Amino acid sequence: MFTASHRHWQAVALVASMFATPTVLAHAHLKGQYPAADASVAAAPQALTLNFSEGIEPQFSGVTLANAQQQIIKTGPVKRNEKDKTQMIVPLEQPLTSGNYTVDWHVVSVDGHKTRGQYAFSVK
Repeated sequence: MFTASHRHWQAVALVASMFATPTVLAHAHLKGQYPAADASVAAAPQALTLNFSEGIEPQFSGVTLANAQQQIIKTGPVKRNEKDKTQMIVPLEQPLTSGNYTVDWHVVSVDGHKTRGQYAFSVK
């Protein structure tokens, strides 16, 4: 049989677990990017910029950029913005020509969680 004190601690544990759950489930989700998803840009970008919901570890993060013919476009090493740990910058080693591009990205957040995704844009 449970005592009132035992029920009190069960309630405290339940409330505490409700507040702890978002931290346990935290991942770096893509919040924005340049060029934007599904955008058509007039000028070819010199770098891809991806913004995440939490800080990322650049040494465990990256992108693969491919054109419509599935040819991989060479990129430079991934960098994290020194003033914003949630922003990943991927320099492009060659100018993009007109066409459609797909970005496959993967990141490891500062708390160790892995996330990945994909988006597309085009250059006029």
